[in-house]
Amino acid sequence: MFNHKFGIEIEFTGITRAKAAEVAAAYFGSSVRMGNDYYQSRYVTDPSGREWRFMSDASISCQRKDGRRIVSAGNEYSVELVSPILTYYEDIKAVQELVRRLRKAGGFTNRSCGIHVHLDGADHTPKTLRNFINIVASKNDLFYKALQIPQERMRFCQKMDAYLVERMNARKPRTFQQIEAIWYEGYRENRSSRYHNSRYHFLNLHSFFSSSGNCTVELRGFNSQLHAGKIRAYIVLALALNNHALTLKSASSRRVQSENEKFAMRVLLNRIGFIGDEFKSCREHLYLHLDGNAAWRYGRDLRLDNRNVASHSTSNTDGEGSEGDTAANQRGGTSDV
Repeated sequence: MFNHKFGIEIEFTGITRAKAAEVAAAYFGSSVRMGNDYYQSRYVTDPSGREWRFMSDASISCQRKDGRRIVSAGNEYSVELVSPILTYYEDIKAVQELVRRLRKAGGFTNRSCGIHVHLDGADHTPKTLRNFINIVASKNDLFYKALQIPQERMRFCQKMDAYLVERMNARKPRTFQQIEAIWYEGYRENRSSRYHNSRYHFLNLHSFFSSSGNCTVELRGFNSQLHAGKIRAYIVLALALNNHALTLKSASSRRVQSENEKFAMRVLLNRIGFIGDEFKSCREHLYLHLDGNAAWRYGRDLRLDNRNVASHSTSNTDGEGSEGDTAANQRGGTSDV
């Protein structure tokens, strides 16, 4: 599932775009190039010759720290980090380390900030796109609870449209043109618009169909964090869901059981490949806000306690860049890995 390319956009505030670009330049051992665009972009080249962009975003509520207080700030504190095209094993450590350095420099997020993961759409077919729509639709409520998407961000990250899902499954489109027609059905605006309203869903296919896009499938359902471990969990989840859609024979839009959220998430994560020590901390982050018991669906173990989650998502104490942090878990926190 890690063979597919991706990109990530991380929104934050607390420091200026100029400062964020300087931090990245220091990390990559390069310099900052000023852009000449509406977004007041700054570009930093990494050792592979790829450019990381720091641009403004009008949806970000700009803030900064004044001593111990957080106060309003000007537009220069609106920062969206846009990565180049990445691959997981080659680039995940660089993403995490850059995030840590941006946080150390004073960057932080608030409820207006989001993370978007773009997945390479080159291998998708009409059938696999419909799979992806059904997978997300069937897990709508589970994802929104696990990822704690606040009401303020619903405008930019809506749940899958039930009517859209119904039309997709009733018509069973066999071509990209048929899927595209269903996707844009009911919208009056020009499909070529970069900020078309159809894009503001957990799963966005406007980026796949739009002439201004890059033939990517976008997942928008992540609150922004400058927490390296949580960002890794989001990237792994996005890549795993994408791989699941690509390899599944067919997917149902029927909603999963909801009486035991942790167990439902465990079943999903096992199915899409979150197995073994490599993904312990990823599972921890995704279980954190769910009720129930990950080990048992029914019976005496359905006490809505969190004790058994430790057997699935915590236990080992590791150093920097590792999968768990027992001390952090005992304090009720999560490790930055």
